[in-house]
Amino acid sequence: MSTKPDRVVLIGVAGDSGCGKSTFLRRLADLFGEDMMTVICLDDYHSLDRKGRKAAGVTALDPRANNFDLMYEQVKALKEGKSVDKPIYNHETGELDPPERVDPNNIIVIEGLHPIYDERVRNLLDFSVYLDISDEVKIAWKIQRDMAERGHTYEDVLASIESRRPDFEKYIDPQKQHADVVIQILPTNLIKDDKERKILRVQLIQRNDVDGFEPVYLFDEGSTIHWTPCGRKLTCSYPGLKLFYGPDNYYGHDVSVLEVDGRFDNLEEMIYVEGHLSNTSTKYYGELAHLLLKHKEYPGANDGTGLFQLLVGLKMREAYERLTASDSKVPVEV
Repeated sequence: MSTKPDRVVLIGVAGDSGCGKSTFLRRLADLFGEDMMTVICLDDYHSLDRKGRKAAGVTALDPRANNFDLMYEQVKALKEGKSVDKPIYNHETGELDPPERVDPNNIIVIEGLHPIYDERVRNLLDFSVYLDISDEVKIAWKIQRDMAERGHTYEDVLASIESRRPDFEKYIDPQKQHADVVIQILPTNLIKDDKERKILRVQLIQRNDVDGFEPVYLFDEGSTIHWTPCGRKLTCSYPGLKLFYGPDNYYGHDVSVLEVDGRFDNLEEMIYVEGHLSNTSTKYYGELAHLLLKHKEYPGANDGTGLFQLLVGLKMREAYERLTASDSKVPVEV
């Protein structure tokens, strides 16, 4: 990057491994442009390498295996426009490699297991999202991936999940209560006793008390809406498609929840659904449908996963433009 940005906007993307962070980051890069954005994987702040963790009897999820002091110092320095020498954790060898120089950029994304864990780091964030996958879906996804791609047995996969569960529940999962937005992936309600988990029910949980953030809503803000849009305007094969919107309480916060259960058969028709959503932070009518169509190959493009990842990305773009405009005192066009 040739010029130092006037303002560094810091985004946190949290969640367990295999929850869709890499797809979400690809969508962010599409929105912002790769040159505008630097992604830091927080695995680089492991204080113990793989052998060290084994010797100490801790997992990578345990805060004792991570250097939060260094993470805070370097993230703070980057936000202040200073370059840092960031450590590197080598996933292939499980060892710590020599550090690399990282310069400040317009947008710095910190992603991984703990971006919202340390209160000092959390307070630096301009926007945060937690990607939350229910156990049923996580197990089904991991079984499909590890058994098909890595040759693991069903028992191995379950044992791996169970071994991580205590630390996940203690250190990773509680971060979602601090996130501005949570994307929650759940089993469908449209198929009784579904075991495949190919049809998903996805919720966008949006806090109502975040400065400058206006939650996306369906039809009528603050109402409770159940909508089955299948018909002449929207093609729906079995098991159909249902949307829900309404107020709720989440860890003591007032939130607005938007839910999509089922799949979109024809992404070209997504503009019909987009037309009934408000506060989407799009720049023109149909931008959301256009962005979904642009990458039909991305996982979750035809269900609530891709839709909500894009909506959160658009909210991040809006936050970036608002924060950088307020610094330069240039009004943002709405």
